[in-house]
Amino acid sequence: MFIAKVVGSVVSTQKVETMVGHKLLVIEPYRINPDTRADMVTTGRTLIAIDTMGAGENEYVLVVQGSSARMTPETKNLPVDTVIVGIIDSVRVGKENVQL
Repeated sequence: MFIAKVVGSVVSTQKVETMVGHKLLVIEPYRINPDTRADMVTTGRTLIAIDTMGAGENEYVLVVQGSSARMTPETKNLPVDTVIVGIIDSVRVGKENVQL
């Protein structure tokens, strides 16, 4: 699992039948700033993920990849590799909140 920020969406009018009706979002993985541990910094990558939570742009989300991406009821029969499985409210490291 990893943390990502929703930065956009993908519209695809032609796709395999099993993917019809599934929302696709552009996500940017983030990590805890190794220098301060007080905020999050981007990893500089972008990915496309299936949204199972109703996430919106600029929200931080919890993401799974690989075989775990097909373990939700919504994605078990889909040809997917990356799925949003949660919307993040807060992150704590030790006794401190990490700024999102």
